[in-house]
Amino acid sequence: MAGHSKWANIKHRKAAQDKKRAKVWTRIIKEITIAARDGGPDPDSNPALRLAIQNAKGANMNKDTMERAIKKGSGSEAANLQTLTYEGYAPHGIAIFIEATTDNLNRTVASVRSIFTKNGGTLGTNGSLSFIFDTKGVFTINNSALEGKDEEELELEFIDGGAEDIERDEEITSIYTSFDDYGNMQKKLAELNIEAQSTEIQQIPKTTTKLEAEEAKDVLSIIDKFEEDDDVQAVYHNLEFTEELSKLIEE
Repeated sequence: MAGHSKWANIKHRKAAQDKKRAKVWTRIIKEITIAARDGGPDPDSNPALRLAIQNAKGANMNKDTMERAIKKGSGSEAANLQTLTYEGYAPHGIAIFIEATTDNLNRTVASVRSIFTKNGGTLGTNGSLSFIFDTKGVFTINNSALEGKDEEELELEFIDGGAEDIERDEEITSIYTSFDDYGNMQKKLAELNIEAQSTEIQQIPKTTTKLEAEEAKDVLSIIDKFEEDDDVQAVYHNLEFTEELSKLIEE
């Protein structure tokens, strides 16, 4: 099954950012806390919490930190947490989709608006980018979890579970599903006894936009500022990653 290189480029960009472990853990702790708040502290009866814990393990989070996040879900602080999204444009017309979790809506919207304004971007209205992004389920699996399994048979099983695209490199396999098939793929992986490193709902661009290196650096700069904000959980965009741009990031 052919992979989509434009998605892989975004994935690699995200992987580079995810090396900032403190930020990753902050994001996952919020996921665990909200899941425990909304569905209870028992992962056996709370699928959302079970998945959040799975993602935490994939990020090498220790057990004590996970347990504190679960306990936090029953406290007053968790009751004030809200999840929300923002949409807008970075410089040079690149679309930006932001997911945030906050206990102070005014603080978060002010921060997001300020980053857009001070870096040549524009905050738009929710739904304004629906023609640019698709909501997809994304499952990331370490290839070591697939050892000993027939690759062609696995591919057929993944398709049966709702896979629309499968990407594989030396270390990981990424499976993309429609939003509606997200739960079906979870069940399929459980049936195959395959544990994903992470499972997420992501905003995947339908098409990407190529920029010259200097213009692209302006976009990367504003993305970095969003990702540094403690309330921001994830940032998606439709910038195309060229080989030249990848080299600039690595420098």
